[in-house]
Amino acid sequence: MQRILSIAAIFFFSLSSYAQEIALTFDDIPSGDGAVFTGMQRTSKIIETLKVYKVKQAAFFVITSQLNRDDAYQRLKMYSDAGHLLANHSHSHNWIGVMGTANYIHDIQKADSILKATALPYKRWYRYPFLDEGPTKTSRDSIRATLAALSLANAYITIDNYDWYINSAASKAIKSNTKINYAELKKFYLEHVWNSIQFYDNIGKKVLGRSPKHVLLLHENDMTALFLGDLIKLLKDKGWKIISPEEAYTDPIARETPDVLFNNQGRVGAIAFAKGIKPEALVQQTEDEKYLDKLLAEKKVFE
Repeated sequence: MQRILSIAAIFFFSLSSYAQEIALTFDDIPSGDGAVFTGMQRTSKIIETLKVYKVKQAAFFVITSQLNRDDAYQRLKMYSDAGHLLANHSHSHNWIGVMGTANYIHDIQKADSILKATALPYKRWYRYPFLDEGPTKTSRDSIRATLAALSLANAYITIDNYDWYINSAASKAIKSNTKINYAELKKFYLEHVWNSIQFYDNIGKKVLGRSPKHVLLLHENDMTALFLGDLIKLLKDKGWKIISPEEAYTDPIARETPDVLFNNQGRVGAIAFAKGIKPEALVQQTEDEKYLDKLLAEKKVFE
């Protein structure tokens, strides 16, 4: 009997170590009008899709310089009222190397003050623009110290992808009156994001010995609004569980901050780099604009 229990325990551990869980997070809100939707239409559609597919909590990262839009406060309130989290994505959304460390720190503080002034619930998380944590250890550590002083946690991601570039390509096609095969566009988008999830999950299994609680990076753009429901359905059909960002950040990797400057591929990539895996093995082929353009042409997404 004891042997049977031991086998069952090993089997359970094996399953749990490869449990596939993922949280949805969205950067760059409130984005302006796009080629398909106005900002308000996009926000409404994303909220409705999350509701229909029973995703109770996602996180939305705010660029506070965008709050000068007429509908900005209303859109933030809509996300918050629907049960989703609002967090800090800087004021200016710029590179640290471009702004300089001192100005970048001031930018974080400014965004923090603006978000607090909205009087909306504000999760004490910070998402680095471009996932850029600094070009030098001195810069990186100064910014980390600022985040600690402000009680802002690093809202890292584990799955990066170029969803924003697909949106950009589609927007250009619409504006130039290029015919779009929307069935192929949806297929292309879903395959792109799904391949990214598999890519980083495999790295996680390799370096951690398990599948971590993942944090997916998406953007508040038209392609997200169009295909978010299809993406959620795909994930569920593949056996993945959608969890809240709060649950995702209970994973042990949330307490593991690698002493590296290779952070632009997310937390799993940084851990893998710290363990000796070379950068070229941690960046997908699809994280390249020329490659995506070639693939879009081959798939005849734009005709």
